[in-house]
Amino acid sequence: MKRRLLLPGLFGALIALVGLDHLPFGGLPVMVEKAKADDSGKARRAPSMPMARDPAAAVAEEYEAARRTGTPEALELFIARHGDDPLAEKARAELKRLSR
Repeated sequence: MKRRLLLPGLFGALIALVGLDHLPFGGLPVMVEKAKADDSGKARRAPSMPMARDPAAAVAEEYEAARRTGTPEALELFIARHGDDPLAEKARAELKRLSR
């Protein structure tokens, strides 16, 4: 066997063995094949994306926190942030009650 044929043959065998886990027969990398196997065809949300909160629930929670605090400053802050919300009227009434 000639030396010229031995080196390319060994090199080709080495490439074939090393490349088996990265590029299987078929042409796509292993990770792409795994990703396609996990894909059920439905669009999924990213796990790091939280669900959007209901804005009305967030305003109601903020009103309750201001009311529990019981200070005029907390109620004034709520009114400044949410002056056009229906709960702002309750906060104004509570503020008047505290001012007396």
